[in-house]
Amino acid sequence: MECDRPVAGGARYSLEAVDCVRIGRGAERGATRSRQRDATLLDVVVPAQSMSMAHARLVRAGDGWLVEDCGSTNGTFLNGTRITREPVGDGDIITAGRALLMFTGSRMTPLGATADLDTSGSADLAAHVTLDPELRAQLDALARVSASELAILIRGETGTGKEVLAREVHERSGRPGPFVAINCGAIPAGLVESHLFGHVKGAFSGALRDEPGLFRAAHGGTLFLDEIGDLPAVSQAALLRVLQEREVLPVGATRPVRVDIGVVSATHQPLESMVERGTFRRDLLGRLAGFTVQLPPLRARRIDLGVLVASLLRKLVPAHAEAVRFTASAAEALLRHDWPLNTRELEQSLARALALAGSAAIDVEHLPPAVVARRDPSSSAPPPMAPGALSARDTQLRAELLEQLARHRGNLAEVARAMGKARMQVHRWCKRFGVDPDVYRD
Repeated sequence: MECDRPVAGGARYSLEAVDCVRIGRGAERGATRSRQRDATLLDVVVPAQSMSMAHARLVRAGDGWLVEDCGSTNGTFLNGTRITREPVGDGDIITAGRALLMFTGSRMTPLGATADLDTSGSADLAAHVTLDPELRAQLDALARVSASELAILIRGETGTGKEVLAREVHERSGRPGPFVAINCGAIPAGLVESHLFGHVKGAFSGALRDEPGLFRAAHGGTLFLDEIGDLPAVSQAALLRVLQEREVLPVGATRPVRVDIGVVSATHQPLESMVERGTFRRDLLGRLAGFTVQLPPLRARRIDLGVLVASLLRKLVPAHAEAVRFTASAAEALLRHDWPLNTRELEQSLARALALAGSAAIDVEHLPPAVVARRDPSSSAPPPMAPGALSARDTQLRAELLEQLARHRGNLAEVARAMGKARMQVHRWCKRFGVDPDVYRD
């Protein structure tokens, strides 16, 4: 992430078979590989005036790596501390001038993936440009099935961008009709079928005229069923029939109506567990999950922070995005935060910072307190959970806790009531999982 030109986005450089990485200033961002004696070198250059021509280097040391300052003018920092030569580990942040690099030693580049990837120079960053090769493989496959008849299921925590991705699916599908979105959890239980399938005049009290319903409104286009896990059991059978037969029967009608739609659904809930509990139909899950994509939480894709910041700046201040600057401390705070509300929280944090900073560089004082607090090593808050540090059961529990905190705006008493636990138990979970309830409060 470049603080002086954050709209440049991010870059990823593979360290496979590399013995030394030399980091310094150049005319434009890029990387070159070469052989010198018996060593393979990777030269990474960044057009940052705050960086020396030969600023720092990474060298292999057995099974690990060391980061060294090369006598730079502005120094090299590791996790905010100025260093001369120190070991570097997974997730560590190296600051060279006003450019930040994250070392991800536990991530392997899958076979077939591009070793290096740079988003600089992209004039229009899509919402789901990613440096993560595994996520990129999922999204490439999704692009290939977008124009098919397969129903698509998008899974991920609240705020990870499921609806944004659903809209991209619609745009790629080539369908001429509209994109129609509905939150299945926001419809009164008794009106679900009327909303989805329509009704005829006089079908029930208050039905003063014929209504087509959302399925017919989306004819020729894409229907997005958000929070599909909240669909009442009584309506699941009717939805299954529509997906199978491609026709709807409006409430009060005697003849079905054909529909031609693409169906994308989304959920944060563990549908397989709901199937086992009998609260979600197994055959409906099979019908909805023709193709499934899993959007990881933002804390698990920190390598995309530079990409996401660039994309959001172009969205928030399209006419002035090129003029936005960050201090190194503010950029490090963004990289350190665990983003419990995911991309939605990042967007709100940037909007706040832009408003407070005005024409000045965005500094830590312009960021929300919850984001800045993660930088304080003396803070009593536990460190963010690293991806893979939790068991599958704890991962599901943490996701449920985050969802309830978001739903109840950080009210721990309401969260405890919703989860059927004591308030102190919720407190203990927050501490254990490194979650700050204040982030969710208005």
